[in-house]
Amino acid sequence: MFGYISINKAEMKFKDYDVYHSYYCGLCKVLKECYGRRGQVTLSFDMTFLVILLSSLYEPKEEEMRKRCLIHPAKKQYMIQNEVSVYASDMNILLTYDHLKDDWDDERKISGFFGMKVFAAKKKKIEKKHKRQAEAIEKALKELAELEKENCQDIDAAARPFGSLMAELFVWKEDAFQEILRAFGFYLGKFIYILDAYDDLEEDIKKNHYNPFKSICNEQGFDDRIKGMLQMMMAECSKEFEYLPILENAEILRNILYAGVWTVYYKTLKARREQKKEND
Repeated sequence: MFGYISINKAEMKFKDYDVYHSYYCGLCKVLKECYGRRGQVTLSFDMTFLVILLSSLYEPKEEEMRKRCLIHPAKKQYMIQNEVSVYASDMNILLTYDHLKDDWDDERKISGFFGMKVFAAKKKKIEKKHKRQAEAIEKALKELAELEKENCQDIDAAARPFGSLMAELFVWKEDAFQEILRAFGFYLGKFIYILDAYDDLEEDIKKNHYNPFKSICNEQGFDDRIKGMLQMMMAECSKEFEYLPILENAEILRNILYAGVWTVYYKTLKARREQKKEND
């Protein structure tokens, strides 16, 4: 469930894109420093969003630099990193490990098996460092596994564990903002789960994998129903966001929440409509 919390570049100002990219590159650099090249490969838009949100809220001391990297060897890239970048890199590794484990358990992917071996020791260190978040992830994944075994077709019940998981990830500090951030992460997590299930539906049907939409996907108005679910989740998520006293990078964050998160939905909807025309 990676890559859904991205920007809408077409609607973003050039200066805002430069700032977004600088946090993205800063997170990439931290992943390399903390977890090596293999850690760097796990870089995601989702954790970049986490960095920008928490950095904008807490305003920690930031380190700015220009450096060359493997992807951009010819030109130095502007980078911003801070202690939130380190936190996000830790969460990224935890989520990556469980994604690889899921690949191995469900499909016996060799990449999943060896990826788990690579990050196993690092995962244990992170779990000691961030016990609350690690326990939330473990609990949520166990609940998801049980729901899959039961072939749960109740989308609210199926999405709830991942919402709970994300709720704890967005609570960096247990302080005055924790309840808002927890609610924000909960609805964002449910949004991601629903969108991921919608995006994977055709492939899951072909491979006979679990998907909570299998029983209703052929019903009339299915696509509109999914859009309605997603709109409800994002409306609640955005409401919580607006409670936060964020001024710095607010336009970047709103670009993601009000436009960027819908990119995959519309891409999937277009593909489904084209497939339906071919079948007709």
